[in-house]
Amino acid sequence: MKITSIGFAADHAGVELKQHLINFLSDKGIKCIDFGTNSAESCDYADFAHPMASAVEATEVDLGISVCGSGNGINMTANKHAGIRAALCWNKEISVLARSHNNANVCSLPARFISEQEAIDIVNAFIETEFEGGRHQKRIDKIPC
Repeated sequence: MKITSIGFAADHAGVELKQHLINFLSDKGIKCIDFGTNSAESCDYADFAHPMASAVEATEVDLGISVCGSGNGINMTANKHAGIRAALCWNKEISVLARSHNNANVCSLPARFISEQEAIDIVNAFIETEFEGGRHQKRIDKIPC
């Protein structure tokens, strides 16, 4: 699957890294839809994670990237959506496994724990890795309640 569009969401702790990733991916020709925030002023990640996750569910974008301080809160919020499989990715290897084994459609990043270069490596791996299917699909089929 060629990735042509990605939705982004971040809170105040992730806004700088989110913008860096948007600039990087836009330069690669990927359409980036920014659901906010666009300020370092304290805010609530859920206000931005829900619209991004809804866009991924509705296939308005191919994938989502969410960023907060630890990556946990925004990841938990995105995973409240039935059609979302958000994965907290803190290195490239986790990102590859999230896509290849779990068919993750949202990559959540911990802005306070990774560098800009690490984030680029993680996101590149996420968008370039294909889902393996097979034995992994039966596990994914058991996720929805």
